[in-house]
Amino acid sequence: MRQVKPDVFEVGAIDWDRRLFDEIVPLPDGTSYNSYLIKGSEKTALIDTVDPPKCDVLLTNLAEMGITKIDYVISHHAEQDHSGSLPDVLAIFPDAKLVTNNKCKGMLIDLLEIDEQRFMVVEDAQEISLGNKTLKFILTPWVHWPETMCTYLREDKILFSCDFFGSHLATTDLFAVDIDKVLECNKRYYAEIMMPFRTIITKNIEKIKPLDIDIIAPSHGPLYNEPKLIIDAYKKWIDENDVANKVIVAYVSMHGSTRKMVDHLVTALMNRGIGVQQFDLVTADVGKLAIETVDAAGIVLASPTFLTALHPAAAYAAFLVNALRPKTKYMAFMGSFGWAGKVLDQLKQMLSTTKAELLEPLVIKGVPKADDYTKIDQLADKIAEKHKEFVKV
Repeated sequence: MRQVKPDVFEVGAIDWDRRLFDEIVPLPDGTSYNSYLIKGSEKTALIDTVDPPKCDVLLTNLAEMGITKIDYVISHHAEQDHSGSLPDVLAIFPDAKLVTNNKCKGMLIDLLEIDEQRFMVVEDAQEISLGNKTLKFILTPWVHWPETMCTYLREDKILFSCDFFGSHLATTDLFAVDIDKVLECNKRYYAEIMMPFRTIITKNIEKIKPLDIDIIAPSHGPLYNEPKLIIDAYKKWIDENDVANKVIVAYVSMHGSTRKMVDHLVTALMNRGIGVQQFDLVTADVGKLAIETVDAAGIVLASPTFLTALHPAAAYAAFLVNALRPKTKYMAFMGSFGWAGKVLDQLKQMLSTTKAELLEPLVIKGVPKADDYTKIDQLADKIAEKHKEFVKV
């Protein structure tokens, strides 16, 4: 239990050892499941619960505080790292009403088989009084599920933001202290989870703009007692026109031919004043790759032909980019083949949702030769032209 403000406490759990989320998202720094207890003069509310394996931590924290009655359990989001302990909490506090929006109600019934009689459904901007404290509910759909919402504690000026502004970071710091580390983790979280919804995030940032916020209290990671810090970071990340002087070159090379192409391209880009982030897709942390896509002006994917198609590691990278839909302005492909293949057809299909311009691909047979290196230089020239068009100097 840690006090956020008088009669407002964080009662969730730190998960130091978790290293994978949703069986796909790397967690190099662990995570936390933040749950908040608000004690009003008349009623008590619990905001969200924790992932089921950490339910005992939440219940122990409540017991040590002497909490014998909870009037409202507020569910921002039906995903189980927030909602999974609801059945246990509701069993221990049988008089508590489960407060959420109508869409989340349906999902909680489907996922956790919660009795419909336990629910109290709220609308956007609806308020509940705890006596001397007032909770205002703000629907923020698609940040990052369709049912997500936030709660604003008016008297204490706290925005309980759910996954919005969150970060996967296990730390004993209640508030963001190591700012560089926290923002790095938050950018990773944004890249892996929030980036596909940045257009909607833009609208939701406008929605919270009128609120007088002293503290942002997310569901993962440390809290922000300087809200402008994380709000400004989000505004930069979602700005479609704010891309960096950076090209991601992500590659796979089985026998060295594609690697020779990559080495030449990276040097050519550097000589043209273009920043490069290079990733060997066989060994790379896909989370770091995702982070770099947040603001990279361009992405070059390089792969040999593998059984007439993309190498599986390159195919996964293409799938990831297609799913995350970064604001990248252009993409290019280069690679090598031995006899035949349908790499380009496959690639176009896998990148069907990206809005980035697809530059002319460069595919060679065997190891690169003098003419091929000339073509790589021409690709570097094309990338330099694109940077003049899109990158702010």
